[in-house]
Amino acid sequence: MKSPLLILLISVLTLFYTHRAAAQSYNKNVVQLEEDLDYLISVLSEDYVYAKDKAVDWDCLQRHYKAQIKNITSEEEEVLLFEFLLDEFYDSHVILNTNRKKSYRLYAPLYVVQLNQQFVIQSVWDETQAAFNFNLVGARILTFNGKTVQQLINDFPVNCVDKSLPEVKEWLINKSLAGSYHEKRLLEIQLSDGQIKEIDLDNCKPQKHTAFLDVSQQEGLGIIRLHNSLGQNDLVGQFDKALDQLMETEGLILDLRNTVDGGNSYVARGIMSRFISTSLPYQQHEYMEQYGQNPKVLRQWMEYVVPRGKTYTAPMVVLVGRWTGSMGEGLAVGLDGMDRAMLMGSEMERLAGEMQYIPFHNRNYGFRISTAKLAHIDGTPREKYLPPHYVREVDNTGPGLIPEAVNLLKKYIKDKKK
Repeated sequence: MKSPLLILLISVLTLFYTHRAAAQSYNKNVVQLEEDLDYLISVLSEDYVYAKDKAVDWDCLQRHYKAQIKNITSEEEEVLLFEFLLDEFYDSHVILNTNRKKSYRLYAPLYVVQLNQQFVIQSVWDETQAAFNFNLVGARILTFNGKTVQQLINDFPVNCVDKSLPEVKEWLINKSLAGSYHEKRLLEIQLSDGQIKEIDLDNCKPQKHTAFLDVSQQEGLGIIRLHNSLGQNDLVGQFDKALDQLMETEGLILDLRNTVDGGNSYVARGIMSRFISTSLPYQQHEYMEQYGQNPKVLRQWMEYVVPRGKTYTAPMVVLVGRWTGSMGEGLAVGLDGMDRAMLMGSEMERLAGEMQYIPFHNRNYGFRISTAKLAHIDGTPREKYLPPHYVREVDNTGPGLIPEAVNLLKKYIKDKKK
């Protein structure tokens, strides 16, 4: 029988030689790294549609990130070089198309805002509410992994953006709470009643769903909730089946509060097409078009939805929130623009623009940036849109927004009958 000391020695030696072998197998190609770094910065400056709106020091990007190349000792550090450069733009629609253990997640189960010089929890993702038996809304952030809010902002690995700007601070603190994959996520908060609580965000996992959606009825109204499935083309057929069950209902609630990963316009148009009887515009696109050194010309157009299948004609409420993302936002804004639904909820994920994937020259992955602006048909930028029936939950342990949506729909139906 091996002694505990011998087992420990074998484990340490195995770890040492594994790390040594990994370090020896890594071959840094400085020329290719510099080439891809220059390419990334060039594409951002020329094609990222919000480049001029960002408080980023472009000379710093070149200077700082090129200087980091000499310190890179692993493939993971190469990935992080590009990831952190993209984070300089404090835009969750500007992302690398790969990640590693030390990469940051894309979002957290909580959303934090600055209020009276303090950072407080404004929203809790309803997909994670089962993890909490107390109200987090309004709670003040004390520490995260032992660091204060200001330390988190100061230590976040971006160096070329003005961290004093409120918009930047808000993005950085929420990105910090999303956390990196290799670290714990221990959040210390002070509740509105003064209690101090510690939360392990790794235990706040969203519910697991096997279906793309849930369908139910309540008080003669239909309810369809999507489960982060707007990127699944098969959702269109499943949505058709769900809606066909509800054709005789007095009204419909479409819950988009779990569409955090966005999706594609095929699915969104497939859903919207069941609620109209004539072709209608649902969103506005805009970008600068240029060829070679010729003058830039603004290109702007409306995208339409064409009716499909049997039209559902009863009134609708669409529920949105901080985890309604990208195409989820487009679907919500489109239904509002077509005057086909009443929107209820709070700010959405505020993911700006239409994304395009761009590959690196010397790597097997690439990055995504917004290359066109998107807007409501009335011209309101999608990322600035607020639902007309603005409601923010004040207690994450309460019944949620469904009862309020039912009341809004019932009142609308009653008033129409007068």
